[in-house]
Amino acid sequence: MKNPAHACPNGAARADTGRTSDVRVLVVEDEQLLADAVATGLRREAMAVDVVYDGAAALERIGVNDYDVVVLDRDLPLVHGDDVCRRIVELGMPTRVLMLTASGDVSDRVEGLEIGADDYLPKPFAFSELTARVRALGRRTSVPLPPVLERAGIKLDPNRREVFRDGKEVQLAPKEFAVLEVLMRSEGAVVSAEQLLEKAWDENTDPFTNVVRVTVMTLRRKLGEPPVIVTVPGSGYRI
Repeated sequence: MKNPAHACPNGAARADTGRTSDVRVLVVEDEQLLADAVATGLRREAMAVDVVYDGAAALERIGVNDYDVVVLDRDLPLVHGDDVCRRIVELGMPTRVLMLTASGDVSDRVEGLEIGADDYLPKPFAFSELTARVRALGRRTSVPLPPVLERAGIKLDPNRREVFRDGKEVQLAPKEFAVLEVLMRSEGAVVSAEQLLEKAWDENTDPFTNVVRVTVMTLRRKLGEPPVIVTVPGSGYRI
């Protein structure tokens, strides 16, 4: 029987302080309590997370949205997790699959990897391990960049979730950190509000909301003077 208690984030499970952002995750798990617990924990790690509870819904979301990582329960209703994984492989998507299962048998792990899963995690699991595996898979979908991003006097460490400006640490909320990382990874290119919504929030966010503008405004204030985030009228933002 699946035990969501092992996946719920808590003080002990969060001993690993490394975090990531700019990663979009789809959690596919038929036990809603477990799925929601995993999603809540990953969002606290500054990831954008969508959740579905069956394989058919997973295929629908995968066909619409670009995900860096899919956390995929193998035993799903409507469409089996194996078939969801096969579909991702058939489409040639860069999406990485972390397969979950209640079975810890070696044969099951081998079968899951042969189907096309990139990683395999038996239940019950520690949330810190799940986070580390999602973070590692998320890195594989991106062009390798320096561990610490530096631009305009700002240093951002995605793993330690630390930001410094001119040597002084800046405390940021998860979404502020995610937005800043997206802007810094763009290396001076303009990033639209829609792109920021896609990378830093999940699909439940209203596309007409002003949350991006408000977050950028707060981020500017926390980063201090002189301003480093430039608004490009009608296009977006850049650093």
